[in-house]
Formats: sequence, C-alpha cells, structure tokens
Amino acid sequence: MRHGVLGLIVLTVLAAGVSALFLGLPGVWGALLGAAVGGGFVLFTAVVVLATARSEPATLAAILLGSWLLKLILAIIVMVVLRGMDFYSRGAFVAVITLAVVGLLTLETRAVLGAKMTYVQPSTQGPAQP
Repeated sequence: MRHGVLGLIVLTVLAAGVSALFLGLPGVWGALLGAAVGGGFVLFTAVVVLATARSEPATLAAILLGSWLLKLILAIIVMVVLRGMDFYSRGAFVAVITLAVVGLLTLETRAVLGAKMTYVQPSTQGPAQP
C-alpha cells in the first residue's frame, strides 16, 4: 500500500504540472479530481483488504463485495455531481483516472507478486501418529 500511496502522490504532482502547462487551471482541477477519484477507488480496496485480512473467507468476501458496491455508488454520485460543472478539464480528469487506476493496480500487483509466500508441501503419508 505504501507504494500505491507514493505512486499516487507522484502521479498527482506530475499530472497537475503537465495539465497546468497545457490546459491551465481547469487542467489542474481535472488532474486533482482524477487522482482523487481514481486513487481513492483503488486505495480504498487496499485498506479494506488490510483491515479484514484475518477474517473468515466468507466474511472477507462479503465485506469486499459491500465495499465494491459502496465505491460504485460513490463514483456514480461524483460523476453526476461533476457532470454539470465546467471548472475542470474533462480530458485531464479521464486521463488521470485511467493512469491512477492502471498505475496503482500495477504497483499493488507487483507488491503482491514480490511478497514472500510460505509454501507447504502436503504429506503423502496418512495422518501423523502420536
């Protein structure tokens, strides 16, 4: 998760800077909103997974499904609220959301794949004798 947060900070600063150069203040707002929506979407899932890591599988699945539904509803609400506003660049908004989601998922996937996993070799014999 640490890599995700750092990646999101770097993306936000770079996207806001590039958007400011090419699109002015609306580009900055679009980049900031895109980073908040895209980054918040992915990092919220990571927080939920960390918070429920020691739960039973059925509980974990229910909480993840509930959090996904909550994120979907919040994303729809944000899009509806922003639809009528023109203070931000829609192009920068969409571009940064896309970069945030793809970038954060890539960083989180690399972290999971790089984690040390314990592998247990099952015994080919019967139950252990006392």
